[in-house]
Amino acid sequence: MLIRDWMATNILSVDENTSLMRASRVMKEYAIRRLPVLAKGKLVGILTDRDVKDASPSKTTSLDAHEMNYLLSEMKVKEVMTPDPIVIHGDESLEKAALIMLDCKISGIPVTDHSGNLIGVLSETDVLRGFIRSSGIQDGTLHYVLDLVDEPDAVSQVVAILRSHNARIISVLTSFTDVPEGMKRVAIRAMVVDNDSQQKIAQLLKEKFRVIFLGKDDLQNLPKKQK
Repeated sequence: MLIRDWMATNILSVDENTSLMRASRVMKEYAIRRLPVLAKGKLVGILTDRDVKDASPSKTTSLDAHEMNYLLSEMKVKEVMTPDPIVIHGDESLEKAALIMLDCKISGIPVTDHSGNLIGVLSETDVLRGFIRSSGIQDGTLHYVLDLVDEPDAVSQVVAILRSHNARIISVLTSFTDVPEGMKRVAIRAMVVDNDSQQKIAQLLKEKFRVIFLGKDDLQNLPKKQK
């Protein structure tokens, strides 16, 4: 999966000489947590809601409202932004972006072309959306999780069983973490045409392999965030 297929391209940005007050208003109005900062059209920094909060006067300050507003109106974005932010290119993988975001503990990355021009912003929500979509969970797939011997044709044997019953394979993921030595954990999502085929596949897989999980996700009553 490529970043350019999942990033947000309708980008709000500010010039480095924009006042912090104005930038803060933009972030509140559009409910965004980060703003790319440009200088002469090139990306030079990123302004986050944390940057704004840290630069704003404390609630315990002796300044009155007029004085605080004046201070924020005089302060420039370039004074509080994070300069030279981590960036990634649009033709790199979504998986690489996820790794960077996890390692660096950041929730969003500006996306540039190879000339340094800003072309998008990738958020953690975009990454999750990409993984969810590519996994096939929303398509009503069956989920098969198996521990297989780490041999070149091990996955092919499972795939052959699925295909012999007209299953449509949507995704295959492999992990070597937290499995016995010489094994690998494989998670396959597939569309299976009918209940009879589902039962036959399940029986064959259990006879030939170590099945960790076999089932279908219940998406009918997902928890909702309280407003």
